Amino acid sequence: MSDIKRFNSDKRLSRAVTHGNVAYLAGITADDRSKGMREQTAEILAKIDAMLKAAGTDKSRLLSAVIWVTDMRAKPQMDEAWAAWADQQNLPARACVEARLGTPDTLVEIMVQAAK
Repeated sequence: MSDIKRFNSDKRLSRAVTHGNVAYLAGITADDRSKGMREQTAEILAKIDAMLKAAGTDKSRLLSAVIWVTDMRAKPQMDEAWAAWADQQNLPARACVEARLGTPDTLVEIMVQAAK
């Protein structure tokens, strides 16, 4: 049985968990929610890079991504930031859905899984 490691845990959740050769990241949101969809997405993706590194992997090893946006009309802005960041040779399986998120100024949330 593989060891389970938890990263950045608090009373509610762990921001990342590794088990075997997979890293699971919690839904990540931007800290600066005064910005638009593109900017919030770029901030989230930078946070994902740091969390993947701490978990012993990187974006080239992404397996899947789930993205929640508050307004599908703004999805092209999220897609623009995603395309600039993603490893185009190693794209994950991805879903994007419209949802009401935790606060009115949270425009996007992203959760990923990656192989180690």
